[in-house]
Amino acid sequence: MDKFPLLWDGRSVGELTTEREALYTWFEAQCRLPEKGLWCAWAVGDQGELRLGVLEPCGDRAAIRRRFSARLTGPVGRLQWGELRPAHPAEPGDWLPAAGELFRSPWLREQLQNAAGVLTRQAAGRRYVALPYDAGRPFPLPALFCLARVCRIGGRDYVVYAFDSGERPVL
Repeated sequence: MDKFPLLWDGRSVGELTTEREALYTWFEAQCRLPEKGLWCAWAVGDQGELRLGVLEPCGDRAAIRRRFSARLTGPVGRLQWGELRPAHPAEPGDWLPAAGELFRSPWLREQLQNAAGVLTRQAAGRRYVALPYDAGRPFPLPALFCLARVCRIGGRDYVVYAFDSGERPVL
């Protein structure tokens, strides 16, 4: 039996165990769900991914146990970790919490490194970044203020910037 972390948003929220049985592999994922909703467990390898299925909630925990043939597990390669993902991924254009590095540009990464509550979305070939806005605090990304748009997202004020595929700000 092998054990791997089950990750969500880069943090371990549970455990994925695997067990070989002849030409099959059993996968068992157990975790605490980060939010309400339907969640899927995925096995992530060095060559691909395998969707294990929707976790079954039981109290404050959730689990799934499934068996897959070697034909289905082979393309995954060497298993690296498990992931927890929403069963219904966000549609393009939906705002999501920013995770990891949003930009390659050192200047933009530096400007956003301590920002909290950042949202992002992709639409029409652009990346939109929404930074929480409070009129009593300094304006987020002041060097680009003339390209900002202040709007409400989920009942909260945000300053929204748009960037093209080259990470250049656009109107």
